[in-house]
Formats: sequence, structure tokens, C-alpha cells
Amino acid sequence: MVDLASIEQWATIIGAVATAAVVFFLWKAVKQMDENVKFSRIQVIHRFRPWVGPSNSIQFMRTNNGKEQFAIKLKNYGELPASNVKAMFAMKNEELTRDVLKNPNSLETFNLGPLLPNMEKSYWFFIDSDLMRKAKDNDSTQIFIALYFAYEFPGGKSGYGMLSRYDPSTNNFIHKDMWVD
Repeated sequence: MVDLASIEQWATIIGAVATAAVVFFLWKAVKQMDENVKFSRIQVIHRFRPWVGPSNSIQFMRTNNGKEQFAIKLKNYGELPASNVKAMFAMKNEELTRDVLKNPNSLETFNLGPLLPNMEKSYWFFIDSDLMRKAKDNDSTQIFIALYFAYEFPGGKSGYGMLSRYDPSTNNFIHKDMWVD
């Protein structure tokens, strides 16, 4: 027969194991709640902020004074206004990298002002017509551009960038790299 001392020892062991299991599950619940709080913060930060990016591809506009005019529309897809929106443009005959944006002397900069939620603005850039003609007539002449749109908001700064190559067959730009900062 089972004596009372053995039952008491078994009950103590089972109670200790049950207590450890409760502590473990409580710890897991607290960790899960912590992850939920982090995720909620990320959602709030990203939901309630501006999100500026292109709303169309780069479009050829016209030739004027020996320059080809191109335009791209920017839109604020976010729920807060973006302030101090700046467009930066660089062009070379060789492939560009993101590093070109670190040298302000190599960039044309234009201040587009504020961009309210769902608001669009156009940015124009110009390329020499002779260079464009050479690129269309000659496969060895290539045109590469970098566009970057920086903006501020109450929570910080952000930006959208793209590196593109001119394609003479379509008379448009093919994006090689796009990113959000």
C-alpha cells in the first residue's frame, strides 16, 4: 500500500512542476505582449507619417531651348504632410551609384515645398538635346540619372531614390535601383 509520506512527496513534486509551468507560460505571455507593443509602435509610426514617392514613370514633355524636358509626379501617400520636400538630380554618361547623392556639388537641387496627404507635385529635369540625339543614334553614348526626393515630417526625415538608365528604343528611363530611406 502507498503510505501518506510518499503521496505528500509526489504532491510536492507535481506542485513544483505545475508552478514552474505556470511561471514559464506567464513569461511567454509577457514576451508576446512586449512583441505586440513593439509591432503596434511600428504600425503607428509608419501609418501616421508622410510617404512620398512617384505616382507615375518619368515622362518626356518637350524640347525647349536645346534641352529635352522630362517630368515625374510625386505624391504623398501618407496621412501626414511632408515638409521641405527637395528634389535632387544628377546625370552622367557612366553608371551611377547611390554615392552620387552624398556629394551635393554634383546634384541639382530644387525645393518643392510642402506636400499634403494625397497631394501631387511635378518635378522637371532637363537633359541636353545633343546628348539625347547621340544616345538615340549611337549605342556607345549612354545617359544615367539619379533622382532623390528628401522630405521632413514631425517624426524625422525620409527620402525616396532611384537610379535609372535612358533607353533610346522607348525614349524613356529604365529604373536600375529604387529605395526608401
